[in-house]
Amino acid sequence: MAPHRGAPLLSVEGLVTEFRSADGIVHAVDEVSYQLWPGETLAVVGESGSGKSVTAMSILGLIPQPPGRIAAGRVLFEGRDLLTLSRREMRAVRGKSIAMIFQDPMTSLNPVLTVGFQIAEAMLAHGGVGRREAHERAIALLQTTGVPNASERYHQFPHQYSGGMRQRALIAMAIANRPRLVIADEPTTALDVTIQAQVFEALKLAQAETEAAMILITHDLGLVAELADRVVVMYGGRVVETADVRTLFHAPRHPYTVGLLKSLPRIHGRAGRLTPIPGAPPSLIRLPSGCAFHPRCFQSQGREPCRMTRPGLREIEVQHNSACHFAEELAVSNREGAPA
Repeated sequence: MAPHRGAPLLSVEGLVTEFRSADGIVHAVDEVSYQLWPGETLAVVGESGSGKSVTAMSILGLIPQPPGRIAAGRVLFEGRDLLTLSRREMRAVRGKSIAMIFQDPMTSLNPVLTVGFQIAEAMLAHGGVGRREAHERAIALLQTTGVPNASERYHQFPHQYSGGMRQRALIAMAIANRPRLVIADEPTTALDVTIQAQVFEALKLAQAETEAAMILITHDLGLVAELADRVVVMYGGRVVETADVRTLFHAPRHPYTVGLLKSLPRIHGRAGRLTPIPGAPPSLIRLPSGCAFHPRCFQSQGREPCRMTRPGLREIEVQHNSACHFAEELAVSNREGAPA
């Protein structure tokens, strides 16, 4: 992958997001940093509770306060720190420059308004178009994202759409104002495989329509392989590995990433049993000392640095970063033929 040129579109720097709970402070996002360049698709992967969605909600200023708060960090979008904006200024950014496709379309769409009206309303809310133009563009967007009979579907309510069509309608709404950045949070959750393929295609078409950069938050590594340029792997609220998608799949340099890839079913080569990651994700209230992954890690073997010292994210190869004390050992074991 060629080095990036120019300034990043989005730069998340040392982001810390916390929530107060009856049991203590939940460290949902812990010094997360990553960058996104114009036109790029960045996948953010990890188990539930790893901080993927909370990072996105922090970027958009959607953290409920209280109980949540952004304790530290900066989020630079086109050079402007979003965390310093007023509520009014942030509302002008959301839905126009940055759009989000939420996980559950039924809770994202208003059940008493037609789908077409809601897409048109997204354009009218940010000005620049008249009602007729908004109506015509809403129909065109439904067509672009693969909703059949778009002119008729414009006048239907969310409950008259299938799950896949509702998700495509949300994609149409997200790109209505030609945003510079689209954040897609688990866009294929609870959809069957056939519908997932249709949503994949809709996301590709949406990105082609707007030339927007995309942050793709997902558990689905198949979707990552299809759509992403680079990948950020998160664990316990922290970034543990970043790389371009090909490098990550073929030469992972963090034991957690290796575990995620080993748990995938293979369609090539000899079929065998899947290898799950032992144990469970850590409590975000009381993270383990040292590396948060060390209690589940095959590489650690109880070594003191893993137990006592938190590893920083460091560059181990060009544009490939890992937060593992022994990433170089993992590279050697992969070259010697250990499964990755």
